[in-house]
Order: sequence, then C-alpha cells, then structure tokens
Amino acid sequence: MKKIVFAVIAMVSLVSCKNENLKSEIVVEEKFTVFGDSISSDGAISKEELLAKFETLKEGDTIEVKFRSEIKEVCQKKGCWMNMSLAEDKNTFVRFKDYGFFMPLNAAGSEAIVNGKAFVSVETVEELKHYAKDAGKSQAAIDSITEPKISYSFLSNGVLIKE
Repeated sequence: MKKIVFAVIAMVSLVSCKNENLKSEIVVEEKFTVFGDSISSDGAISKEELLAKFETLKEGDTIEVKFRSEIKEVCQKKGCWMNMSLAEDKNTFVRFKDYGFFMPLNAAGSEAIVNGKAFVSVETVEELKHYAKDAGKSQAAIDSITEPKISYSFLSNGVLIKE
C-alpha cells in the first residue's frame, strides 16, 4: 500500500512540475470618446492606405471609408473642421456631416478614427483664407494665399478620439 501511495505522489509531482509552454494572449482594449454617429474601430485602414486611395480619385469621385491617423489641426473657433495626417507633407481636410458635431479645440496631436466619405476637391482662394483665419494663422499667412488648392477632403459622420 505504501508503494502505491508513493507512486501516486511521485506521478502527481511529475505532472505538476511539467513545464508547459502556455501561450497567453494579452488583449489591450482601446478607449475612445465618440463624436457624431457611434462607430467602431473595426475595419479602419491606415493613413497610408487612404493616401493610396486618394491618389486614384478624380474630382467628383467619392468612396466610403474608415481610417486611423493623427489629428494635426482643429478649427480654433468652434472645432468645426480638422486636418488629419496622411503623410509627412499631406493631410486630409475633415468636415462633419450636416455640421452636426464638433471636435474639442485641444484635439490636435490625438489619434482618431474617422468614418465617412473621402473625395478630392478644389478649394477656392476665399475658402482657403477663411480656413486659415479660423486656424488662427497670421494675416501675412492669410494674404499669401493666392491660388486655389486641390485637396484631399473627407466628410465624416462619426469620429473616435483615443483617450
């Protein structure tokens, strides 16, 4: 009987000491503040992927897309528009559907996910000067705007700003 008990204890010890390679998956859940329509972060493409899509569009073309990037600049009067980074020297100008929601004035530098319609637009000199004034640019910078600009634009129905 002692031999059986000893054998059982030895087997239990060997099994409990067995080194198993257990893989654990750490899931980090991102937290966002929602503006506009409630959207999820699922399926958001990168800023590089959006830039590639923009480069294939002609004026008048529109695509539905959700993308993730950094907010570079926000309208300092009301938060009614923002610029988001696409590449070092390229941004997309984001406005909000039906003027239905606004961004926090201090959102620049935050990571965001934006859902809506991407399109190429031509902005007039008057519009560009208006946006420069809203951004708090100097009068010299505003006066230096003399030509229309082809820009990558985005009409958003929902924005997630990472907390």
